[in-house]
Amino acid sequence: MAGHTDIKDWALLVRAEYLEIPGLSLTQPQVQRLWNLDALTAEALLAALVDLKFLKRTTRGAYVRTEVA
Repeated sequence: MAGHTDIKDWALLVRAEYLEIPGLSLTQPQVQRLWNLDALTAEALLAALVDLKFLKRTTRGAYVRTEVA
């Protein structure tokens, strides 16, 4: 579970990982497992990063940096 960490904090962490690892491609279930997030938090986090145009969702359901794919 995400605990008391809010979406902004998670977004900073996830952005840092995507910047540090070029070509990173994760599905929502992978994001949930990697950062131990519940489904609602992961969905909100990914939606926020897509809204910011930092990530985009591929046709296969993975999230990648907008500049990468």
